[in-house]
Amino acid sequence: MKMEDLNINPSTMKLEVDIMELPTSCVIVICDGKAKLRELPTHGEYKIVTHQGKVKRMRVEQGEEF
Repeated sequence: MKMEDLNINPSTMKLEVDIMELPTSCVIVICDGKAKLRELPTHGEYKIVTHQGKVKRMRVEQGEEF
């Protein structure tokens, strides 16, 4: 699973993403003018922890079917 920073154009404050290059299952989180893309696990939970309206942590808990 990888996390990558996405670029927001500072002059327009727009985020452009080519959906053909994204993983099949992912999440994009935007906070304070920063954007991050994270591929989601096959099995598990993905938690976004916030504090005072801002993203503090992005945490994944993985598992597998028995």
